[in-house]
Amino acid sequence: MAGEKRKLYLGPKVRRLRRERAMTQAQFAAALDISPSYVNLIERNQRPISAALLVRLAQTLDLDLADFSDDRTDDLFATLQRAFTDPVFAGAGLSREDAHELAAGNPTVGDAFALLYNAYRTAKADLDDAQAAGPRGAPDPVEEARGFIADHRNFFPPLDEAGEALAARLELPTRPAFEALADRLQRAHRLSVRVFPDDVMRGAYRRFDRHAGRIAISERLDQASRNFQLAHQLCLLEQQTALDRLVNEARFETDAGRRITRAALANYAAAALLLPYTAVFEAARSLRFDVEAMSRRFGASFEQICHRLATLQKPGAEGPPFFFLRVDAAGNISKRFSGGVFPFARYGGSCPLWNVHDAFRTPRRIVTQIVQLPDGARYFSIARTVSGGVGGFGAPSAERAVALGCDIAQAKQLVYADGLDLDAAPATPIGVTCRLCERPDCAARAHPPLKRRLVMDDHRRLAAPFSFAFD
Repeated sequence: MAGEKRKLYLGPKVRRLRRERAMTQAQFAAALDISPSYVNLIERNQRPISAALLVRLAQTLDLDLADFSDDRTDDLFATLQRAFTDPVFAGAGLSREDAHELAAGNPTVGDAFALLYNAYRTAKADLDDAQAAGPRGAPDPVEEARGFIADHRNFFPPLDEAGEALAARLELPTRPAFEALADRLQRAHRLSVRVFPDDVMRGAYRRFDRHAGRIAISERLDQASRNFQLAHQLCLLEQQTALDRLVNEARFETDAGRRITRAALANYAAAALLLPYTAVFEAARSLRFDVEAMSRRFGASFEQICHRLATLQKPGAEGPPFFFLRVDAAGNISKRFSGGVFPFARYGGSCPLWNVHDAFRTPRRIVTQIVQLPDGARYFSIARTVSGGVGGFGAPSAERAVALGCDIAQAKQLVYADGLDLDAAPATPIGVTCRLCERPDCAARAHPPLKRRLVMDDHRRLAAPFSFAFD
């Protein structure tokens, strides 16, 4: 019924809170002035929690009422509901009610199931994509690095902790970053920092001359890029042990894959220093993930903020699981992170119907889109162009577009979704990549689907360039 208040069942959460405090049900009941049997019923989700008891529980355990919000349950329910409709579970008899019961009654198991399902989807897309690409040759070091990042969900706590600690010592982000970083390099490492014209740098963005005790930065870089180059060099000097430990714990088929991964981790460390986790997380929540507003607050680029938002996976302070993509005008993907929610293809480009490609038509303007994959999963994404290279008239520049997105269930947290009916708004049907997409009526299709038989008909021409059978 419309307007009817939902009963609040928090059994697993209450049980976890009690156990974390090493309290028996009798001790817990005494602290709340209720009977042990009532505590038992609450923990088994056989009794809801009243508003009065919820307030008493928060006061007794010194918690914020927001900690009991059921938004997380709603998000998990949406994920499980989508998973249960996958054809792989066709014979299991799973229902919408089963998804809600698991999300509300045992969210820990629900999270594990969702994680396993997302891993299955990604692995399936990778397998199908590898078949489409044909026999593999030598190991791809770039894909090795991407696989390592994906396996860690683009979250590396040791680097975040080190970055946040150093940022606090340098009074970042309230102090000008370039000044603070240059001062640290001088005091701790006896390295001077100088900005040189392009003819001196000879095309380099940054050059470290250990013998001369100097770090040279190109004047062609904008301020955000200068800051990042200094932070990157500082992290290479001060977090060498942590970077080596992370890559040495993994197994790489190629030395190039290991080196690319280490460079990616150094970039992560630099972002963790310039954009400290807690400050970014709090700003993201208060600004509702307004990327441009966050760029101004932290003196960072649009791309740097998007990339950092895709790393907010700290337990207890998680942001929405974002996926992130960077492409050029030809559709080549130079950065890609699935966030555990979007099944990117490992080989080939992205769907041309995705608005990340349309962003080139309206440079520097944010475009939004709701998209739907063939399995019914819906996502909300934003896209905008960004410029690479260096500034100056006639200087080479690379215009790219970045996309940041999340599951539709999480989109209400983003300022970009204001005014949209996320449940009823139409979604653009897209695929992971043409060879894996089996939509029969797509005029943008570039390749026939891998697993379908082509049908050639000389007497009929459809909008789609290929016709295929589903038998």
